[in-house]
Amino acid sequence: MQTKASGTKKWQCMLCAFANDEALGMPDKGVASGARWQDLPETWTCPNCGASKADADMVEV
Repeated sequence: MQTKASGTKKWQCMLCAFANDEALGMPDKGVASGARWQDLPETWTCPNCGASKADADMVEV
C-alpha cells in the first residue's frame, strides 16, 4: 500500500509479522524515515525475529 504523501510503502515480515513503515523508518534501529526497503543494507536483520534481510521475506501490506 502506498502512503499517498510520500510514495513510501509499508512492509511486514512473514516470519514474525514485524511491520516496517518506510515513511516512519526505524530511528531506534538506525533506519531514517523515508528509507526504502531495497536501500537497507544486506546486513539488516529483523528487530523482532532476527531474520536476515535475505531471509526476512517482507511483503507489501
